[in-house]
Amino acid sequence: MIDGKTRTCCVFGNPVEHTKSPAIHNYLAGLKQINLAYIPCRIEQGRIEEAVKGAYALNLLGVNVTVPYKSDVIPYLVDIDLLAEQIGAVNTLVRREGGYKGYNTDMPGLYRAMVSDGVCVEGESVILLGAGGVARAVAVMLAEKGVGEILILNRTKERAQAIAQEVNDFTGKQLATAYELSEIHHLPEKKYLAIQCTSVGMHPNVDQAVVEDEAFYRRIHTGYDLVFNPMDTQFMRLVRAGGGRAFGGLKMLIYQGIIAFELWTDTQVSEEEAGLIYEHLMELEQQKKECDNR
Repeated sequence: MIDGKTRTCCVFGNPVEHTKSPAIHNYLAGLKQINLAYIPCRIEQGRIEEAVKGAYALNLLGVNVTVPYKSDVIPYLVDIDLLAEQIGAVNTLVRREGGYKGYNTDMPGLYRAMVSDGVCVEGESVILLGAGGVARAVAVMLAEKGVGEILILNRTKERAQAIAQEVNDFTGKQLATAYELSEIHHLPEKKYLAIQCTSVGMHPNVDQAVVEDEAFYRRIHTGYDLVFNPMDTQFMRLVRAGGGRAFGGLKMLIYQGIIAFELWTDTQVSEEEAGLIYEHLMELEQQKKECDNR
């Protein structure tokens, strides 16, 4: 029940109409019996500074930040967590004296999703598809977690090389290598963990994948698509057709939300509670499909 003691959190983005974050946080608040309400806030371009200052003035407990403001928000924070600083992107703001401290819960969320799915990245050979901000963040996280090698595949090799160089400078060794997508047949012959870091295959273009070559997917033992809408992407279908395990972005979304919630409320969310959130979102998705088919 919302009353005079209810604390408010929100998500900043543009667009935000597709967000599943309110479903995660409001369900979690009810589950933990915490008096908290979570809403979406669409922020117009050029107004993120006003939004951050306004959120603080309105006594908002915390804020999530999504596209396109994950880097733009950084200058307006009073502090930033080391991981977020290394990645160069913030997706969670936690209220502090005089303003907000920025965190990145996306990458810890992805790692917790992998652990939940029984995937160990230590010593692993990993392919990253894409060379944007998400791929850069994933590469930094993987480097910190001790992967054996990172192969970055992108349409233009220059962007992949920039991330590879940054990772190699960060680790002090030759950990990452860049390839053009056209060079996939030149990859060393082995099995890989592949992480799809682009928006290709996202609704409404659900029949697309960055790579369509069936031979490529026969070399993928596990594939993660960070897209969560749809929940079953073309990339995932191709991974399964090649004999590998495939996971979508929903668990990452849930865990990044859980970590943000833990930061805001100083509570711990159990794996059992995380499972209940997953079931809740799946039920909502099924209800939506039934409504769409009527």
